[in-house]
Amino acid sequence: MPRKTSPQSSAQCPMDALLRLLMGPWTTYLLWVLRQQGPQRFGVLKRAIPGISSRVLTERLRLLEEAGVIHRDHLPTIPPQVTYSLTRRGQELGPVLDALDALARRWHAQNQAVRGRTEHEAARRQAA
Repeated sequence: MPRKTSPQSSAQCPMDALLRLLMGPWTTYLLWVLRQQGPQRFGVLKRAIPGISSRVLTERLRLLEEAGVIHRDHLPTIPPQVTYSLTRRGQELGPVLDALDALARRWHAQNQAVRGRTEHEAARRQAA
């Protein structure tokens, strides 16, 4: 049964703030990639997230850095080397991301099983 909380403006509601951070385009996917693969450079992140534009990836990285969820490590080499990693705060999301990953895998397996049964039944009807 859901807990009842006192009404708060969205600016005062911690859950609202967290959900707004996580629901941005590609944000959860980006965090999941960093969780699974560890510290990564921009180009590697861009390749790991099919369909994300450089502009959106840059925006998401900046937002997550400002929120203290990821760390941007800049080495003044030539060319400059920038690596992104989860902070302690970002690592706290690990169990949530792991639970989502497990759920996604379970749903995928269920969908595959349903699809397999449907294809089998369709083939059987065609043969009849």
